[in-house]
Amino acid sequence: MNRRDSIKALGLTALSTTVLIEACKQPETKTEVAATAEEPAKEAGREQWEIDRDKKLKSETFFTKHEMATITVLADIIIPKDDVSGSASDAKVPEFIEFIVKDIPEHKVPMRGGLKWLDIYCFNKFQKSFVEASDKEQISIVDEIAYPKKARPEMQAGVAFFNKMRDLTASGFYTTEIGVKDIGYAGNTPNQWAGVPDDVLKQYGMQNVKI
Repeated sequence: MNRRDSIKALGLTALSTTVLIEACKQPETKTEVAATAEEPAKEAGREQWEIDRDKKLKSETFFTKHEMATITVLADIIIPKDDVSGSASDAKVPEFIEFIVKDIPEHKVPMRGGLKWLDIYCFNKFQKSFVEASDKEQISIVDEIAYPKKARPEMQAGVAFFNKMRDLTASGFYTTEIGVKDIGYAGNTPNQWAGVPDDVLKQYGMQNVKI
């Protein structure tokens, strides 16, 4: 099952959504702290409150080991390794999702609830948790929730969870070096001006004009 092409489109859209917008929000008030010789140098373009906040969030843990294992399996199903680039987990997407749910707390309940829903559904269907299921069993469940228009009405909770998981995975992957290379984006590159094309000069009767 190759989902990479469709995920690219989702990823490019997701980059401009609330995941990135909310992550850049500043608090309404902040205390200015005078720099001293003992303080480490600030990262370029970042306020000290941003650096301190990131350190605090990274020091905390939200997902359990089992939840992180499930997120890793799902992320790699959504963006698997191929001949062009590594998988979502190679790009540390699970760690990105762990950070984002702490940075944007409204993701916590939907993500944890969705992971629980996934395990319960898998237990009912295969008598094992999602991470313990075989690749074929995992994909069969993903196929039931990955396509909203085809999903059965009773699968809507799973569909909503997978939509969020897919958006977070795409956002995390396509903001990494691996993801940028996967898209093929090379950035601005130097060019060489070779003059006005001959067909354009001919169109305006200026092919023999010398400057």
